[in-house]
Amino acid sequence: MTRVLVAGAAGRMGQRIIHMVQAHPELELSGAFEAEGNPAIGKDAGAISGLGATGVLITAGLESVIEKGDVIIDFTFHAATVKFAHVAANHGKAMVIGTTGLSAEELATLKELAEAHFPCVQSPNMAVGVNVLFKLVEKAATILGDAYDVEIVEAHHRMKKDAPSGTALKLGQMAAAALGRDLAEVGVMERNGIIGERTNREIGIQTIRGGDIVGEHTVYFAGAGERLEIVHRATNRDNFARGAALAAAWIPGRANGLYTMFDVLELNSF
Repeated sequence: MTRVLVAGAAGRMGQRIIHMVQAHPELELSGAFEAEGNPAIGKDAGAISGLGATGVLITAGLESVIEKGDVIIDFTFHAATVKFAHVAANHGKAMVIGTTGLSAEELATLKELAEAHFPCVQSPNMAVGVNVLFKLVEKAATILGDAYDVEIVEAHHRMKKDAPSGTALKLGQMAAAALGRDLAEVGVMERNGIIGERTNREIGIQTIRGGDIVGEHTVYFAGAGERLEIVHRATNRDNFARGAALAAAWIPGRANGLYTMFDVLELNSF
C-alpha cells in the first residue's frame, strides 16, 4: 500500500482527495495536515470530510507528518507548494501537485528539485476528461492550422484566486505549440475598448467568475463559415481528486523527475 499525505486536508479539494484516497485499493491515508492555526487541526480527517472517523488526525504543517507517508498530494496555494517541495526534497518523498497559479520561476524550482530528489506528477488539472481535452485541442490545432482563430473561455466559482485558470493556460499552450507559436507572445488575456482588428496569430483567453461554478472550459476554433467548439464541464470536484489518487498510485518506484497526467494516463503518444 502507498501511504498518502494530504495537504490542505480541511479544504474543499482536500476533503474530496481524502475520499478518493480511501476508495482506492492501492492507497492508504496516513497523514493529513493544514496550515498552523487552522481550526480543523486536531480533528479526524475522515470526520471532517464526511467519511466518519479514520484515526488520522489533521496536524499542523507537512513536517508533522512527513515520516508517515510515501506521497504528498497538494492542491493548495502556489507559495505553499514550493515550500512543500523543499520539504519533500529533503526527505525524498514523492509528490502529486494539482496547485494552479504557479509562476514560471516556481515551476522551474519545482522541476529542479524533482529531478534531483523525488518523482513528482504536476498538472494544472488532473481530471481524466480534461487531459483528453488537452490532447484533442492539440490535434485540432495541428489539423486546422492558421486558417482558424483560437479562443478559450473559462468559468469558475467566485472564490477562485487565479485567472486565467491553469487549465485555460495549458489549453492555450497546447494550441500555441501545435501552431508553432509561443503563448507568452501571442496570448491575449483581456479585451476592452477600441482594440482594433484581431491579429492572425493571437490566442484569446477570457475569464468568467461567479457563484459555485466548479469549472468549465470551451475552446473555439473559428474559421470562415464554420466554428468548432470543444467543451469540458466539471459538475463536482471528484474528477480532479480521482485523478490525483490515480497519480499517487502510479508514482511509487518512478525515477526522480517531473511527470504529467499524460504519463499517468499514457496519453503521450495520442
